[in-house]
Amino acid sequence: MSKRAVLVVDLQCEYFAGGKLPLNNIEKAATKAAGVIKKARSNGDLLVHIHHESRSPDAPVFTPGTGGVNIHESVKPQGEEPVILKNYPNAFRETPLKDMLDAKGIEEVVVIGAMSHMCIEATSRAAADFGYQVTVLEDACATMDLEFNGINVPAAQVHAAAMAALAFAYATVQTTNDYQ
Repeated sequence: MSKRAVLVVDLQCEYFAGGKLPLNNIEKAATKAAGVIKKARSNGDLLVHIHHESRSPDAPVFTPGTGGVNIHESVKPQGEEPVILKNYPNAFRETPLKDMLDAKGIEEVVVIGAMSHMCIEATSRAAADFGYQVTVLEDACATMDLEFNGINVPAAQVHAAAMAALAFAYATVQTTNDYQ
């Protein structure tokens, strides 16, 4: 049995066209993610689908009970693949994720999904802190333009900064083409 898990983080309808928080290049990232998912299934890797829901029923995004919280059709779970609901950027916080990985003897996690600067970073850092070997497939992740202190930061720069920070001390960051 494989000791690797692929964590598919927050590839939800909210982030696609028609959602309340569409991301730059989300379709491209989802296509790359679908390829990683297909490979994980054929390799016998554990696939864990993670989706975010706000805790408040009147939240402006990821509102419980709305279509935005659904996992996007392009990366839908199949069969008995586990699905974990989270309420925080870190997919380990107050979820059964760590217990599930440990019960299956997982040593390595591959992280894909959205958003690069939030849930991908938080989940990857937590995984590294828990002692897992972490790989982030950067072209299977997406993010958005941000603004800070009156400065607009384009999504490409937000993504690059997030990946650079992870690569500095928390994860191996590579493309899906380089992924084994």
